[in-house]
Amino acid sequence: MKREQIAPHLVRLTLGGPGFETFVDKPVTDRYIKILFAKPELGLTPPYDMDELREKLDMQDLPVRRTYTVRSSDAEAGTIQVDFVVHGDEGLAGPWARDAQIGDTVCFSGPGGLYYPKEEFDFHFLVGDETAIPAIAAALESMSEHMRGVAIIEVSAAEDEMDLKAPAGVEIRWVHRNGAFTPENTKLESVVRDYPWPEGTVQVFSHGEREVTKKLRGYFYNERGVDRRDMSLSAYWAFGRAEDDFQAEKRSPVGQIFEEAPLQRS
Repeated sequence: MKREQIAPHLVRLTLGGPGFETFVDKPVTDRYIKILFAKPELGLTPPYDMDELREKLDMQDLPVRRTYTVRSSDAEAGTIQVDFVVHGDEGLAGPWARDAQIGDTVCFSGPGGLYYPKEEFDFHFLVGDETAIPAIAAALESMSEHMRGVAIIEVSAAEDEMDLKAPAGVEIRWVHRNGAFTPENTKLESVVRDYPWPEGTVQVFSHGEREVTKKLRGYFYNERGVDRRDMSLSAYWAFGRAEDDFQAEKRSPVGQIFEEAPLQRS
């Protein structure tokens, strides 16, 4: 395991070693893995036998799953890179990534994912906050030189910007909240709405905070008429919700970006 501080609030871990041979890569740019985290005070050692642990531990002490995007993979080296948003001691995965050491063991499943920028579209919208940077960066790097589009990314401040590789025809716009996210200071939706709507067919990737993603769904789908099959929209987190509450709400109306599951183009 290798740890790098790539931005004030982003830590990159390089994961590899015994067991990596079971990782089967996917030709998509929103690849994600589900990492199991256990309470440090319990002294559990991965890999975890969840069936055995369910017999021994109370429900609240079981390892919990957190979903993270694979920033890149290197089959020859037998490694993947995963970026974590870290805000002090907030949350479970962020502090773990901040304190991770070479030799630490991690237990995860995956990858999953469906999206990648397709050649047949005239324009590509890539939209998100800090949590979407790994997937947006991977998408930009996969795009051929003739592709056109824009990546609009909201971060806390200018120092959170990163150098991203993109084709000449794809603009990168950084949006600064000037602080931690709140419903009052987020500017992402307004910046997206102000961007001149392009001609031709449009493919959309929009991921991040849940309520912002819902508003952008309304813009892209209801107002601009983008086909649902041409959009990848998902909430990575929800303001004011603990991770476990957020995950549980995904199965309820408040947690759904669409009223029903969106269609996927083959």
